[in-house]
Amino acid sequence: MLRTRKLTLAGVAVGALALTAATSIPLAYGHGYTTAPISRAKHCANKTVSNCGQIQWEPQSTEGPKGFPGAGPADGKLCSAGLGQFNELNDQRGGAWPATQVSSGANFSFKWHLTAMHATTDFKYYVTKQGWNQTAPLTRSALDLTPFLTFPMNGQRPAADVSHAGRLPNRTGRHMILAVWTIADTANAFYQCSDVNFGSSLSKTGTDFDF
Repeated sequence: MLRTRKLTLAGVAVGALALTAATSIPLAYGHGYTTAPISRAKHCANKTVSNCGQIQWEPQSTEGPKGFPGAGPADGKLCSAGLGQFNELNDQRGGAWPATQVSSGANFSFKWHLTAMHATTDFKYYVTKQGWNQTAPLTRSALDLTPFLTFPMNGQRPAADVSHAGRLPNRTGRHMILAVWTIADTANAFYQCSDVNFGSSLSKTGTDFDF
């Protein structure tokens, strides 16, 4: 009886250890992606872009360390939030990513769809400099590190669908917008890269891009 009991307890211990190991594996529940201007991650999820790897199944999961630009993901890995499984997002693909047509200096509605509404510090939006290197993965040196739009939340929880009205900076040609959603009660933030093409007229706003 004693031997049987010892074996039973050992089996329970092994089972508990296996369960702990299984549940300690990070699970990608996902949290949010931009829909205007539509992000690379969402393009992959929509299957408008191929050879995307894992991000096509979880466009909401580009979560990395917060504190950008002083901290956060390393240069060259900003679009993937520093996550190797999403490295396809960092590849410029020779300018083949679809670009949202926008107008220099125009009003625009920047939009997110959130699958988990975290307590939020703020949402910030950055854009590449005129003359940035379009062939290299996105780096801090390619960006204007002063956000052109900041939407503070002061720890509040946003709705599932978020819209921030703001004015686009003055640019011409192809650029990238980096949107950063900083979480208030964790050490992380979410990073979304969107390709845009600035035209010279005020013909389009973000309300034209509901995905």
